[in-house]
Amino acid sequence: MEKLQYISQGSTRQEQELNIRKALDNGIKWIQVRWKNGHENELISLCEISKQLCSEYQSVCIINDHFQLAKNIDADGVHLGLNDGSIEEARLILGKNKIIGGTANTLSDVLQRINESCDYIGLGPLRFTSTKEKLSPILGFEGYQEIISHLQEKSTEIPKIFAIGGVTLEDITLLQQIGIYGVSVSGQITNQPSIINEFKKAMIYA
Repeated sequence: MEKLQYISQGSTRQEQELNIRKALDNGIKWIQVRWKNGHENELISLCEISKQLCSEYQSVCIINDHFQLAKNIDADGVHLGLNDGSIEEARLILGKNKIIGGTANTLSDVLQRINESCDYIGLGPLRFTSTKEKLSPILGFEGYQEIISHLQEKSTEIPKIFAIGGVTLEDITLLQQIGIYGVSVSGQITNQPSIINEFKKAMIYA
């Protein structure tokens, strides 16, 4: 599984598509299509285009929230927030070979996601981010460390956890030292797509 995920940004379908194209042109291998305020037809169109582009670039395309839409366009999977339907239902619809990720904000959320057998967990936010309208309490590096330490103490297998929420290139080393598997980045890649190669260089693929 890739360790760097780009979460798409843009207030219009054209902006979203342009940002996704730029990320792919600069070497991203995993895109999460996320457009909370898009009208249904526009969102469907964006997801169809994104899936096609990702196929051309041999990149992974997952859809935020909408697992039926993910199935309809044969996306590689879906990412579900805590209030966006169940992992179990998504698995039934998408099948065992698709990627299903789930958001978590607390230790109890992480334990819930482990029990639900999702493929990866998006844990955050690391810090304040303007890309999310209803921001959960900020974890910071200490919050990540506490959660990882608790799992280690209980001899729980550490799942593939992605840090999310205001993550920047400078955070990679410390996050990986803590035991975080990967990162989901939106703002910094949108604003500077060429930084993707720097992220890849900074990440340890152990």
